[in-house]
This record gives sequence, C-alpha cells and structure tokens, in this order.
Amino acid sequence: MKTLNISEETYDKIKDQLGEDTSDIKLYKDYVIVRTYSAGVHAGILSERDGKEVVLKNARRLWYWDGAATLSQLAMEGTSKLEDCKFPQEVDEIILTEAIEIIPCTNTAQRSIRSVKVWKE
Repeated sequence: MKTLNISEETYDKIKDQLGEDTSDIKLYKDYVIVRTYSAGVHAGILSERDGKEVVLKNARRLWYWDGAATLSQLAMEGTSKLEDCKFPQEVDEIILTEAIEIIPCTNTAQRSIRSVKVWKE
C-alpha cells in the first residue's frame, strides 16, 4: 500500500473544491497520466501498453492545468484549482503512439482530475 503525504492545507483545498458530490465517481486501479512526444498529456485507464504505444480508456486530454506545478504533483495530489483547468470531455478510447512517461495516479488525484468540468468552446 502506498502512502501519500500532503499538507493539511493542500488536503483542505482539494476537499473544499471537490465537495461531497464526488463520492459517486468510480475509481480505477490503473488510472494514469501519460505524457506523449507530440500528442500532449492524457489521463485515463491504462488498458494496454506495447513499447511506446499505449491504449487508454475513459481518457481526457489535459490541455491546461493549474494548481499543480508538475505532472508528478498532479498525479499525486490532483489540482488545487479545478476551475482553472482546461480538460475536454472523455473519449471512450485513445491510442497514443509516442508515450514517453506514464505516471500512476492516486485516488485523490484521480477524483480531482475527473471532477474538472468539461472544457469546450
């Protein structure tokens, strides 16, 4: 079992932003953030991996995030600024052919990422 150490202040910010309506968000064991060479950053359920090719289910492109300094922090703590993030709607499946980084997400981070309102123009 992994232990996540975050400050009380960060925990309170995340908890306040998420509210109580996130309890119905189903959490997935294999939820990850994938950084690619040329297709940006995506979060979703790791379905398959073959070398640099990765298949994600229920995937969102993380077009812009705020409230986390790095993808590592985003994968561990989520974002402390849900309202400032720009994450488009989920797609059922995406095949990413140039994955260069795969970071497992904590339940807290997954709940945070999946709680960001769908961004669209």
